[in-house]
Amino acid sequence: MNKIFKTKVNNTFDFEIDTEDVTKLDAVEVSKSKFHILQNNKSYNATIVEHNFNNKAYKIKINKNVYEVSIFNDLDFLIKAMGFAIGSSIHINSIKAPMPGLILEINVKVGQEVKEDDTLLILEAMKMENVISSPRDGIIKSITTQKNDAVEKNQLLIEFE
Repeated sequence: MNKIFKTKVNNTFDFEIDTEDVTKLDAVEVSKSKFHILQNNKSYNATIVEHNFNNKAYKIKINKNVYEVSIFNDLDFLIKAMGFAIGSSIHINSIKAPMPGLILEINVKVGQEVKEDDTLLILEAMKMENVISSPRDGIIKSITTQKNDAVEKNQLLIEFE
């Protein structure tokens, strides 16, 4: 199946490249980010200077010129049309109990600034301690439970500002 990729170079030039075009390209990997390319009997040295996989954006140096390249396929356009964004930031405003259990420890206070993956609390469920971590950077707005409280599944535990 021949896939088509839409590319934008230096936010100016738009190209369509299909898998057949790519297979015709004679490229040899010299190192992890360097390639030697032959196309139409011309030699090119290419280096991937920067890459952002989530945004599908690359900065590529070919011979002595640097190009900014974005590559998109049909799925990328569909995701964008549906209003979703790949790699977008998480914006969760509350933490709810993932299961019934007992609050063993609360590691934060109201007004405290937390970073993504900081431990918020420990919930014991089925004789196992479950660490509940912050899904994002933020400030604790409220804590609706206390140490040694029994909680039900989906019960509100912590709110972010």
